[in-house]
Amino acid sequence: MEDLLLTVARGLVEDKDAVRVSADEPDEEGVIVYHLTVADEDMGRVIGKQGRIAKAIRVVMRAAAVREGTKVMVEIG
Repeated sequence: MEDLLLTVARGLVEDKDAVRVSADEPDEEGVIVYHLTVADEDMGRVIGKQGRIAKAIRVVMRAAAVREGTKVMVEIG
């Protein structure tokens, strides 16, 4: 799952080396929280107008998680 998020994010940004993903342990509901960090100048590219790209990233991650039988949440910051 981290690889998928890294691949999507690196495809959007200019500074590919600044992309970082970390994951928390599953909480009591089994949700794994992924934290995506990019360079400040690339933040707009990852969020998009009115958050559309960020929403799309979250949808893709949730769809991949369903295939694996898990629940995920993506935080961008």
